[in-house]
Amino acid sequence: MARALFGFALLALAAGAVSPVLAASAASSDSGRAFAKPQQLIDVGGRKMNLHCSGEGATTVLFDSPSGDAGWAWFKVQPQVAQHARACVFDRAGFGFSDAANRPNTSEHVAEDLHKLLAGAGVKPPYILVGNSLGGANVQVYAYRYPDEVKGLVLVEAQHEDETARLDKVTDGKIKQIYSMAEQQNQYCLAAASKGKGIAARSEQQKNCIGDPATFYGPALGAAVLANERKPLYWRTTVAERNAFKDSDDQLRALRRPFGDLPLVVLTRGVSPYAVPNQPQSALNKAMEDENLAIQKQMAALSTRGTQRIVAGAGHGIQADKPEAVIEAVLEVLKQVK
Repeated sequence: MARALFGFALLALAAGAVSPVLAASAASSDSGRAFAKPQQLIDVGGRKMNLHCSGEGATTVLFDSPSGDAGWAWFKVQPQVAQHARACVFDRAGFGFSDAANRPNTSEHVAEDLHKLLAGAGVKPPYILVGNSLGGANVQVYAYRYPDEVKGLVLVEAQHEDETARLDKVTDGKIKQIYSMAEQQNQYCLAAASKGKGIAARSEQQKNCIGDPATFYGPALGAAVLANERKPLYWRTTVAERNAFKDSDDQLRALRRPFGDLPLVVLTRGVSPYAVPNQPQSALNKAMEDENLAIQKQMAALSTRGTQRIVAGAGHGIQADKPEAVIEAVLEVLKQVK
């Protein structure tokens, strides 16, 4: 997940952001144990990808994760949804237990990989797609590419093709500063991971780049996440994926059109990841949050059955902060599909 990914950058800005993209709340139990090992390793053309499915039902719910994260990002959500439907998470190429690809994880590449993965595993449509951040862009591209397969969408703080430019405009260039600093941190972590056998245990680099995943994921899954993020492959994949953001944006922009009457729920953060705790909201922060809200509202309007929901108490990683809101949205869409 690279919980510390934006920590470096955000702390350095006077505009002020002191929290990571996903809040690291302590795991109350070791509920992520099933995600700590590969489940189905499916060939997608000379390399294998990890797919983790459980539950039963005519409709399959598929989850895609934010940038730099594996399918285990949904460990608080997928098991609950699996009580009502077939629910699957997957690891994009180079993350979790999936082999690396010789290309970056652009939205088009992810959609193509996912299509091959599902076919190879025999997981047939119809699908409800759920995606957070970059994963939200990826599932939109999939829905455009394979419209007959997709019967509903849940977009969780989904990436929009114009959000960087729009947020940068209202923040007087601060967003691009943040992204630039995050990219520098990625390079720092990649350099650290490329020495010896990866990022050294209990090192300053581990503290800065990874932190202690067990505080969020629990002991078993936390150990798997830590082992994964100590490797050079993880950081190479993360850097390549982030460097390809513009390509992903361009791909989504080229496909952009209304979703018709597709059931669609858009979940929007109620807490700014860039706010300074215990301080009044700045005018700059308000402008950015208002623009984010407007962007998300526009995505909800792409369907005549689209709705937007602001999730109080949740930041950008709603599945981490308020998993029950994601579960509720998925079940709502599932009822419309049935």
